[in-house]
Amino acid sequence: MGTTDKELKGPDLAAGVPFEELREGEPLLGHVSGEPAIVVRAGADVLAIGATCTHYGGPLAEGLVAVDESGACTVRCPWHHACFDARTGAALGGPALNAVAAYEVERVGDLVRLGKKKPEWRGAAPGRAPDSVVIIGAGPAGAACAETLRRHGYAGPVVLVGSELPGPVDRPNLSKDYLAGKAPEEWIPLRDEDFYRELDVDFRVGETAVSIDRAARRVETDRGSLAYGALLIATGAEPVRLPIEGASLPHVHLLRTLADSRAIIGAVAQQGAKRAVVLGASFIGLEAAASLRMRGLDVIIVGPESVPLARVLGEQLGALVRRIHEEQGEKFELGRKPAKIGPRSVTLDDGRELAADLVVMGVGVRPRTKLAEAAGLRVENGVVVGEGFRTEDPNVWAAGDVARFPYGGELVRIEHFAVAERQGRSAALSMLGKRPAIADVPFFWSQHHDVTLSYVGHAERWDRIEVRGSLEKRDALVAYVDKERVRAVVTLGRDHASLQAERAMETGDEAALRALLA
Repeated sequence: MGTTDKELKGPDLAAGVPFEELREGEPLLGHVSGEPAIVVRAGADVLAIGATCTHYGGPLAEGLVAVDESGACTVRCPWHHACFDARTGAALGGPALNAVAAYEVERVGDLVRLGKKKPEWRGAAPGRAPDSVVIIGAGPAGAACAETLRRHGYAGPVVLVGSELPGPVDRPNLSKDYLAGKAPEEWIPLRDEDFYRELDVDFRVGETAVSIDRAARRVETDRGSLAYGALLIATGAEPVRLPIEGASLPHVHLLRTLADSRAIIGAVAQQGAKRAVVLGASFIGLEAAASLRMRGLDVIIVGPESVPLARVLGEQLGALVRRIHEEQGEKFELGRKPAKIGPRSVTLDDGRELAADLVVMGVGVRPRTKLAEAAGLRVENGVVVGEGFRTEDPNVWAAGDVARFPYGGELVRIEHFAVAERQGRSAALSMLGKRPAIADVPFFWSQHHDVTLSYVGHAERWDRIEVRGSLEKRDALVAYVDKERVRAVVTLGRDHASLQAERAMETGDEAALRALLA
């Protein structure tokens, strides 16, 4: 998705490079057989994989190489933190689902040469595994779970039930480049029915699960009954529609699905909307506002807070986000709530009217927990899970936006795409009695015109916020510190530092985190 042909750079790796030119932890960019590749030194070993991330073509040569004590070596993309095994090319962490190529390497004296591509990695059949797996929800968590099962050697029946057409999609893009008109729709679907047919996964797109019978280990859908040995609940979350007059008028849109994004684009392209009011100064609301502004609309953002995103980012960074949007001509009505929506206007709680041909609601989501609740599972603002995303029922897992999981000594629920993919993968490995090669550290990115915020970790509260660099120059690292522990890091223009922070959180290396603040 999103990749473009680029001029080949660096040496011809098939011809070879001197071993002495390779530096531990520093990927060497070159090419082999007309394709970009990187060579990585891990101790005495030399490894080689493709240089282009399979999620939007990020430059892996600019990423982070990490080698642990066991000799495992990973390469991480600087754009969206996809993680790849440098020995096999396998994708180890979202948002990338596809592997990169891995190459055979030979040493001839002091020369290192790349040979042919290795076969795509597939795990051996697991020693223990469920009789069958049913996955409810074909979003990022469900899709990642199905693929991980197959790639790790599971041969039993897998059923993926997805009520939302067309199936797995690149949800972040629905409020970013696709909505802005900068990305074609063919980038949006992650997988299709042909893919699942080749993977031998029974993909039930458009089918809805209606109940779970845990005693009988069955899922009832609107089309029949499915038996399971292991069940993943990955039902996600649904957007909130404000309970105010006019909230269901035709020009009022939520933004969660491909159909939602299409409808908003249609309101601009076919219906000629010129003035938009975005209700909610949330990440989704602000991203939608930026995308609509790129399409030439006049945009006003309404929110009850005094500083957008202050609850998540703090007031200083939240104020910067506001300025970024205002620099592009967007306007804010903060400290205000909508009272009602009319055919061509939004009335605020102080009585003022804002002209609006188009209204987008970005006021949050609620986890879809009804199935789990009816099945008697523990639900507390999400389906409560433990290690490996397993619920109190040993045959049932939950992952993605619907899951409330242990992190940092407390139960949290996090609504981000890459997080959901990583959790779906971890749930699949848990079903097979395996552990992930890397820890599930929360990560998300948010685009605000030409500024990207990369957020690693999770901080629901903090004692202080430490800033290194310059927010005004959009070159900064922001750390959220609670009880002298760095809980989260946000970077602007410092992709490598963001990767370093993520790796330090995976390994519990607080000293490395503090070093980033030196």
